[in-house]
Amino acid sequence: MLKTLTAIIATLLIIGCSSKSEEVVNVEPKLVVGKTLGDLKLNDQFEKSHTISADTYKLIFALDKEPAHICNDFFNSQEADYLQKHNAQFIADISTAPSLIRSLFILPGLKDFKHTVMLLDDKTAAAPFRKDVETEKIVVVYIINKTITKIESLSTEAELKKMIEDESPMSLIAPMINKVLN
Repeated sequence: MLKTLTAIIATLLIIGCSSKSEEVVNVEPKLVVGKTLGDLKLNDQFEKSHTISADTYKLIFALDKEPAHICNDFFNSQEADYLQKHNAQFIADISTAPSLIRSLFILPGLKDFKHTVMLLDDKTAAAPFRKDVETEKIVVVYIINKTITKIESLSTEAELKKMIEDESPMSLIAPMINKVLN
């Protein structure tokens, strides 16, 4: 009886922790210069729905575990409104984590952060954002009128801070342009 119960629990854990699902291969990449992200609507770690804010100029994507840790550690060391003050929004892909790990560890952990984390939590929805980008790096997407104008990849916290706190003319003007065009 004990062996049977152990086997059932082990099977359920394997099934619950499995991140294997149908690979989504034939998708069109979303993160491409010239494409619009106007229809982007994601829930945050508290299941509150978000769209791209009118004054957002930079979308910061963490599509893998390591870049997500770099971003979350950095953002959590800043003021709660740090991203908003710098006209940026943060999007993390948690879709590749096994469902049991997501629900037991990742989502509760994200709720401890003071910054908003918009979530890609479905493999099918996340696939177009992962296609043709460096998922092992922080992907920064610059937008004007919710249309992608530039994409860059970052590797370190120092690069992330420099990009966010950039005070170039475009970083100062673009949020105003976005507000007017929105």
